[in-house]
Amino acid sequence: MTQSPLPSPARDQALTGLFAALGAFLIWGLVAPAYFKLLDGTGPVEIVAHRVVWTVLLVGGFVLASRPIGAIVAAVGTWRRLGIFVVTTLLISCNWTIFIYAVSSGQLVQSSLGYYINPLVNVVLGVLFLGERLTRQQMAAVGIASGGVLYLVLSYGVFPWLALTLAVTFGFYALVRKKAFIDPIIGLVVETALLVPLALGYLLWLGADNSFIHGGIGHGLLLMVSGPMTAVPLILFMMAASRLKLSTVGLLQYIGPTGQLLLGVLVYGEAFTSAHAVAFVCIWVALCVYSASAFTALRARRAAAE
Repeated sequence: MTQSPLPSPARDQALTGLFAALGAFLIWGLVAPAYFKLLDGTGPVEIVAHRVVWTVLLVGGFVLASRPIGAIVAAVGTWRRLGIFVVTTLLISCNWTIFIYAVSSGQLVQSSLGYYINPLVNVVLGVLFLGERLTRQQMAAVGIASGGVLYLVLSYGVFPWLALTLAVTFGFYALVRKKAFIDPIIGLVVETALLVPLALGYLLWLGADNSFIHGGIGHGLLLMVSGPMTAVPLILFMMAASRLKLSTVGLLQYIGPTGQLLLGVLVYGEAFTSAHAVAFVCIWVALCVYSASAFTALRARRAAAE
């Protein structure tokens, strides 16, 4: 009997990347929403304040232990660079606050819609700000998704501001990060460090109303977990991005919003109307069209390179 060959190092790297990606997107899609749901009774702004403080302590400690302090100073570098960090800090803190508000107010379905739309927002931002060009199929994909959202607005009678704000803030955050070539881990440390004075000031202003104080030991420990809940999926995502093809990571990212959708409808009993169904079908069709176009372009580039 012929023995099957041992996995090659490249195959091991890919397998590690796959598990890391699955871990990151399952945390973002299922674990994080369920975790923030446990913090019902604590306002979104207070949760973000705790998230900032505990993330700085956790990730800042990791960075200081693994990298020279000069790397952090160099990441900021100039006043212009600091200004870029201020912009990314505002965008990500807005995104965090709205996501937590969506969870606490029973709007996970709309949150999932936002993260389904996000990749297509990235496409539009790439065209507008990075000079990227779209094929006919990609333009059709953006049109189909836009049609689905428009149908939801017209038939549901409510503008999906939460979904669109989540998609747009995260899209611009990724755009600014990409143009500025910011190291993901150091960037997270600097962004959260910039928020620390505001976060601590807000928590001190709450005083005795701070849920960390009056919520009991269990609730206090839950708030402390917001640090790992922020850092762990990000680290897993970076591991995946460095080991897998970008197209593979792009397809796997839909695990996150799919988990949010299922959690919202099946576990928390959120409404899923026919208007939602039409919008989600349009977005899935758009994503399939766009992904097929991207794979075709990738194959063409590989064939040309051979």
